[in-house]
Amino acid sequence: MRPAPGVFAMTDLTLRFAFLTEACRLKSVERANVLMDLSRPENSAEHSWHVALYALAFGASDRAIAMLLLHDLVEIDCGDHPIHLAHDAAAVQAAEAAAARRLFGMLPDGEALLALWREFEAGESPDARMAKRMDHVQPLFQVLCAPEPLADHVAIVRDNMGSGRARRLWREWPEAMEAAQALLEGRAPCGELAQRLAFLAEADRLKSVLRASLLCDGSRRENSAEHSWHLALYALVMAPHAGAGVDIGRVIRMLLIHDLVEIDTGDVPIHAQGGGAHHGAAQLQAEAEAAERIFGLLPAAQGAGLRALWAEFEANETPDAVFAKSLDRAQPVMQNIASGGGTWAEYRVTYEQLVERVGLRIERGAPVLWSWLSESARVYFATGPEG
Repeated sequence: MRPAPGVFAMTDLTLRFAFLTEACRLKSVERANVLMDLSRPENSAEHSWHVALYALAFGASDRAIAMLLLHDLVEIDCGDHPIHLAHDAAAVQAAEAAAARRLFGMLPDGEALLALWREFEAGESPDARMAKRMDHVQPLFQVLCAPEPLADHVAIVRDNMGSGRARRLWREWPEAMEAAQALLEGRAPCGELAQRLAFLAEADRLKSVLRASLLCDGSRRENSAEHSWHLALYALVMAPHAGAGVDIGRVIRMLLIHDLVEIDTGDVPIHAQGGGAHHGAAQLQAEAEAAERIFGLLPAAQGAGLRALWAEFEANETPDAVFAKSLDRAQPVMQNIASGGGTWAEYRVTYEQLVERVGLRIERGAPVLWSWLSESARVYFATGPEG
């Protein structure tokens, strides 16, 4: 038997899970941008996922990707400030700095993440400049790669490229700006950059794949894009509890791409059909075919590399994959706890079923996380509909 975790570890995890539950609120912060199918406004959590995926696709470092996971968390307190509207820049900056101190102050090692956020905001280091570049280019192509972009949004993009914050990209990243200009003029960009943009445009569809899980506040279903962002943030925050040999940067990259296949296959709830619907032979085949199609949109070598990373996650054998899989099971448990039962109530899950379907997987890669979650889950099952 494993020894019970110490009081220090349990207190540490209480703080980390509280931060990650607070971070869930970013999924309810709406931006001025809309999804590429124009169905609804984009939220800041799925934007953060998409920008981090841009960074992955365009060769950013692990540090730059980590910055992008964090960069918009302050909007939980401050909201989004669209670039085409006038703002009191000094007041916004002060409010965001205060929000950053509050949010990262929730963590036992929050100073390190606060420093990373401040580095991004300053935009002076190579990693911060790369992260800023991704953050500023994604909204351009979010508009320009849409099948039928909104005219007023196209006008905002045109102004942004000519006289706004994106103007500097003509000097920093002319290839991207030339591609954007081509799209403005009704021409198709070409080359490997165009392949990456096609992959990233396709990825936007993940924002419309609904999961069974509710947000922590119980207000709606979570989508798979914001789930992927939240999981990558889990990896960053829970890194001190990873096992030996785990590379957190690789884990984050796995989690950013792990659910892209759901664009074709949809989400299959782990508790559906008495736990029997998840990862059957037909589903595994459909996911493999989806992976071939979606990663095949990228330049061949890059697509093969990400396809292999996705397959490593699915195989669940390496230290990185085992930890990533544990987090993929842990995050919905925390959301069910926070939302008063969530899918457990909907699917009439028992504690024993939770242990069998979820707990053993979490314990394999993150035993301390499962100790904390299982104790918290017992409170629900002791008093809930199965208690």
